[in-house]
Amino acid sequence: MIYFSNYFRVQEDIIDRYGAFNISLINDLPLFIDPFLLFGSQKKEYQQLHKEIVDYLIFLREKAALGNISDGEKKAWFMFPEVEQTWLGFSVIGNSGRGLGPKFANSLSINMPVVFADLGEEKISQTSHLEKAALFQIGIGKDNISDFTTNLIKRYLLEYTEKFTLSHIAAADRAKFKVDKVYFDYDLKRWMPKEFTLPLFQDDYVLLTPVEILTKDENWINGGDLHSQFHKVCNSIANSQLRSEVNNYFSNKLPRITKSHPKITQKEKSAAIIETLNKFPKIIDYYIKLKEGNKDGAKRMSKQKVEEVKSLFVNSVTRLLDKLKENTEFFVPTTEDSFTASLKRVNFMKHVIEKNDGYRIFYVKGQPIKREQDVQIIFRLTWHASTFDVNREVNNGRGPVDYAVSKGAADKTLVEFKLASNSQLKKNLQNQVSIYEEANNTTKSITVIVYFTLYELQSLKLLLKELKLTENKSIILIDARSDNKTSASKA
Repeated sequence: MIYFSNYFRVQEDIIDRYGAFNISLINDLPLFIDPFLLFGSQKKEYQQLHKEIVDYLIFLREKAALGNISDGEKKAWFMFPEVEQTWLGFSVIGNSGRGLGPKFANSLSINMPVVFADLGEEKISQTSHLEKAALFQIGIGKDNISDFTTNLIKRYLLEYTEKFTLSHIAAADRAKFKVDKVYFDYDLKRWMPKEFTLPLFQDDYVLLTPVEILTKDENWINGGDLHSQFHKVCNSIANSQLRSEVNNYFSNKLPRITKSHPKITQKEKSAAIIETLNKFPKIIDYYIKLKEGNKDGAKRMSKQKVEEVKSLFVNSVTRLLDKLKENTEFFVPTTEDSFTASLKRVNFMKHVIEKNDGYRIFYVKGQPIKREQDVQIIFRLTWHASTFDVNREVNNGRGPVDYAVSKGAADKTLVEFKLASNSQLKKNLQNQVSIYEEANNTTKSITVIVYFTLYELQSLKLLLKELKLTENKSIILIDARSDNKTSASKA
């Protein structure tokens, strides 16, 4: 039982009509709440949520402006756990993230007077936006914005889910939970708990999220987009003197074109943009104004991204699982060691992908997926019936390996998933697995490489030959070409 609909025996179309996303209860799916979609919505309830976010930012700014915020106040006002019960976010394995800890609290509390200097009194943009904090070089990223937004609207998500629970979830599958940090009492200056009746899953509750406030990859307001539209933003500055000063300053920060330096690199351009933004932070307000003027574009983009996630991680994975069930051994408990069991699962998947049209799972709108993380999530979802522990190793001192499949401390196999298009593939094959094996105290590992073209296959064969890995049985190549389903390929 992978999805909310399966576990709680609710028809998927009921969840769809309610407007919620049918989440996986095996692994986080790569979606998150974009606060701009609250602002841009025509629904009063979402607009109110955005106002409440701004109100809380005003409270924090006022406290930060006074200075000398104690560690206890930082913990109470700025630090939040990840709301992992949404089963959405940036976790590759499971649903546990880092949340908003001391680093975030220190960065935001120190920089609030600068980042939100005109908070509540905007003269350029229509209102304040939490995402603005991620546009400055202060160590706050999109995952922080996502976690903060979810925490600040948690009361709404709890009420939204409780309403669905009381109507559609069987009494045996729900329970009452006292939830911490539900709403902020401005008189007491503290977050307050409240009790809710919610879906019960593994001694914890589950939260549903409306599809229309979700997106993937980036917020509508984001740093990459600011950089790509920098010239457009600068030219939109109404004050001609400021516009001239900005353009001149930016030009002077770029290196001169000479015979020895005939072209400005993207890195040099980005550095000049950052320096210009630091000198003229009002540019960010003009960028936000441009984004505010395209609310419909934000809605269209988010809808497209959510549909892609549903297509890949719900619809396609469901079809893949149906095909895997034809191999009855795939879901049968085994007494084999972790390496044998992992290798068998990988080869089952390989067969289905190459021989039973399973390759289609790797394509969205006819285009192959480009992120290794997506391949990793797909593989994790197929392990839902396994008796083995499948975890992402994060504390081994050498960085995370995709999976550690284990049955007790003495039986562990590392599984790495790679795309053939990865520019670091050679380096990975030379060093990565051996380093992970050493750090995880295991000598068993499997590397799975997915390729989409004949050129990628030929390059892989040359690379494996060069590294003397052609006969290595723990390196599995999966043919995901849409135009050629011939013999299986295995190094």
